[in-house]
Amino acid sequence: MNTMKWLLRREFWENKGGFVWAPLIAAIIMVVLVGGVVGYGVASGKMGTENVTIRVEGEEVHTTSVNMAKAVTPEMRERMASVAANNYIAVGAPIFFVLPIVAFFYCLAALYDDRRDRSILFWKSLPISDADTVLSKLVTVLVVAPLITIGVATAAALAILLFAGIATSYHGVNLFGAVLTNVNFYLAPFYLVGMLPVYILWALPTAGWLLLVSSWAKSKVFLWAVGVPLMAAVLLKWLDFLLGMAGGVTINADWIINNVLESILLGLVPGTWFMGASDLPAPTNSGVPLLPMLSYSWSTLAKPALWTGVVAGVAMILAAVRLRRWRDEG
Repeated sequence: MNTMKWLLRREFWENKGGFVWAPLIAAIIMVVLVGGVVGYGVASGKMGTENVTIRVEGEEVHTTSVNMAKAVTPEMRERMASVAANNYIAVGAPIFFVLPIVAFFYCLAALYDDRRDRSILFWKSLPISDADTVLSKLVTVLVVAPLITIGVATAAALAILLFAGIATSYHGVNLFGAVLTNVNFYLAPFYLVGMLPVYILWALPTAGWLLLVSSWAKSKVFLWAVGVPLMAAVLLKWLDFLLGMAGGVTINADWIINNVLESILLGLVPGTWFMGASDLPAPTNSGVPLLPMLSYSWSTLAKPALWTGVVAGVAMILAAVRLRRWRDEG
């Protein structure tokens, strides 16, 4: 356990730029842009003077900022606060697009760089098994990196929610009290953390494939990792076309591409289990229901495709461990 702790620390410090600074810079840009707009409105005196149109649960209110406090009823104020408390975390969604990019290239370099600079000889001289090394990289990319991203995204969403509250206050509507007393305001980050185990399982095939390529390829790991699945997709479509022309029987290439090749390349993208789903919880008047979305996420564990991918991912990770044991060339 102590060995794994230090291996995780090593991975964190060596890759802090991608895991911490990349989402943090994205968050800072978002917060600065929103804060700049609000700050400009306050400094210029324009905020709080212009005409305002708000929509709450399909109901529009046209008013001036001076009369807005009177136009917004207590019931409407509560609904506005409920929408904000239930959906503020979604403001940080752009930050989650940084995660799969960082995770993808981290996995590609995780085992390849050690062989390229021959630092693998140093690590092999230590009493650290290949399984521990590969497992530390897997935990880093599937657990540590998402948790950091969730923390940064939550902080950015809270900052933007603060600016939004300041903007509505200048228009005569104070939502701070109603938002802070809404339980979903506090539970929203925990809903995201609750989806993490589901994310780990769906991401295993991609992580396993990338680590396998990283442990095996002598060069051009990106071309191997991406080129092989893409070439396989092209060949499958071509074979499907030829079989259809010859006898009308196909191998259903589209199914293979959607269920196998996409899981190999897109598994690190958060929320892939929502793609193409027809039974997602419908949005309510308060926005996207996070608790039903969490429940739906866990319900995907009943899908055979998920566990097939998990088995394939574990097999590729074991193969990566085996290859690292023997491939120590530069």
